[in-house]
Amino acid sequence: MGEAPLVLVTGATGKVGQAFIRRVLSSPDERLAGITIRALCHNRLLEAGARLEVVAGSIERRDVVDAATEGATHVIHLATTKETPETVFDVTVKGLFWLLEACRLSPTFRRLVLVGGDAAVGHFFYPHALPVTETQPPTAYPGCYALSKVLEEVMLEQYGLQYDFDYCCLRAPWIMEKDDFRYQLSFGEDVFGGPRWRDLVGAEQADAYVERRAVPVMLDEHGRPVKRNFVHVEDVVDAILAALDQPSARRQTFNICMDEPVDYGQLGAYLAESRGLPTVEIRTPYHSTWLDNAKAKFLLAWRPRYDLERLVEEAWSYERDPEEPRVVWYPG
Repeated sequence: MGEAPLVLVTGATGKVGQAFIRRVLSSPDERLAGITIRALCHNRLLEAGARLEVVAGSIERRDVVDAATEGATHVIHLATTKETPETVFDVTVKGLFWLLEACRLSPTFRRLVLVGGDAAVGHFFYPHALPVTETQPPTAYPGCYALSKVLEEVMLEQYGLQYDFDYCCLRAPWIMEKDDFRYQLSFGEDVFGGPRWRDLVGAEQADAYVERRAVPVMLDEHGRPVKRNFVHVEDVVDAILAALDQPSARRQTFNICMDEPVDYGQLGAYLAESRGLPTVEIRTPYHSTWLDNAKAKFLLAWRPRYDLERLVEEAWSYERDPEEPRVVWYPG
């Protein structure tokens, strides 16, 4: 990985940022032991340590970004905003632009790794006749978040063309950790992300399903179980580490996801068999998609460690400490 890497992590207090920092700082791997991390934090702060520097401020301010990138060899760009029109362009366009400019002009800079999203290609909002590869044109679904994921990829690609800028885009679907996967199936108000199942069936029926511990089986408009892409946060961290200095990752985009999407029919059957949970079929307007991760396997030598069974077993066996309340900072 070269001499004494200094890795700037934006959005450092989020799910992926914290997992990456934890992995690097706790790993006995000599390759990681030489890395110093600089965390750019906005609303929440991390505690600085021997190999962890902290810069506080907003990515929309050029002076903050310039200070954060000074001397950095790599940047992992995780800062994002969900369906918040008031801030989406400040973070996605202005913030990324200042970041790209600072990196472009830096004598120490080597590579920027963006963790993007399958929102850029519409995930289950649009029908896909074939597995979705990295060559698929952008197809943002309605809303500002999906548009922001497209804009990020376009800005990176154009900087690569304009300035021979070194970047790598890791296009991830919905990222899971801890008990996330369990709560994405909740009929309660505690549902993680979407769809909000209780809105689809009504509050009274949803409460009855909660009482029965029922789980939803998402169907498409034709009544077939939907296939939906997921990835575990630890697999995303593996991909980031693989892409940091891999020559074949230069100016490339990779789908980072499980080998197969989650089939809600298979998921319901597994939960019924393994835990005796009743299932409820719910027809939706959503479509099955299959992200193809072959390119990441070939060029990054990356392999996902999580499949459906492991996602379920870890999510259902995870026990939260009373001092670790379930807080969802953004829906998804």
